[in-house]
Amino acid sequence: MYDTIDEIESLFYLKDAELLSLSQNECKKHFDDRVFLRGIVEFSNICDRRCLYCGLSADNTSLKRYHLTKNEILKSVEMIYSNKIKTVVLQSGEFDSLDVDWMADLISDIKNRFDIAITLSVGEKSFDDYKKWKNAGADRYLLKIETTNPKIYSELHPGMSLENRMKCLSNLKKLGYETGCGSLLGLPGQTIRDIATDIFYFKQNEFEMIGTGPFIPHPLTPLKSEKICDVDIVLKTIAVTRIVLKDVNIPATTAVGSLFKDFRSQALLWGANVLMPNFTPQECRPFYEIYPNKRCITEPTGACAFCVETIVKNAGKFIDWSKGSAKKVKTKCFAEKN
Repeated sequence: MYDTIDEIESLFYLKDAELLSLSQNECKKHFDDRVFLRGIVEFSNICDRRCLYCGLSADNTSLKRYHLTKNEILKSVEMIYSNKIKTVVLQSGEFDSLDVDWMADLISDIKNRFDIAITLSVGEKSFDDYKKWKNAGADRYLLKIETTNPKIYSELHPGMSLENRMKCLSNLKKLGYETGCGSLLGLPGQTIRDIATDIFYFKQNEFEMIGTGPFIPHPLTPLKSEKICDVDIVLKTIAVTRIVLKDVNIPATTAVGSLFKDFRSQALLWGANVLMPNFTPQECRPFYEIYPNKRCITEPTGACAFCVETIVKNAGKFIDWSKGSAKKVKTKCFAEKN
């Protein structure tokens, strides 16, 4: 069922009540009313890429750059763990000078100190880099493709290659990572057909996590005058992704909470099953500005952990305090211990 792009696209044109019912039934089947938490640490906003939609772009010379020390990151992870959250997401901009050994040592330290799952989101790296981090103890990796439309991808990502990004995702799967992908919704020129094609790509590659968020134009990027994504497209895409991909983990992203109001509870109702409270040190959080008016940048570090309980309750669901691993890892691990 829903094995073609045409079939996936047709779901977007169902009446809202029918689409919502199908999505809720699928989510209930696989997760009951459980919502998993991932504590995110945005450890660096340094980025070498020049993506036209992103406030972290290397072209944004007015942005104050930062890079947390290992001790600062470990302090944030300790706070995540003390809040009963069993997954940390280590996220940064994409920069080629990221020290591979430094990252491996950090992963190893976290694993030695805490019973916690580690998700990395640091961009395109070599197979050997990914392998070293997997062997150090990394469990998951998030690498959003943003769009599978070759024309839109090339226009928005100067100097980057859609083919290489897909190769990186393939390498992550081969190494046995729980692999996350995702798309950016509402990009200029993007159609419902494009979004359906993205979901078809996610299904073909059997990714375990899918993050879809709205395009929110940043005032210091070339796309500053473009239209913000309609929340209806975001919610429908979450629902269609749930129906087609069934048991994948889908976050209600911070971006969904940063529109003209916080739509994260609605995202949970439409098929999302993950929330990602922010544990980046408060003094750095305003500088990880991928898009403007980002939610939760002024609260004290760790305050988001209390906020998410209200979001989950408002959706009529409850928090599952486990690591929330993928229900099935569909690929053999080819990583060999050194």
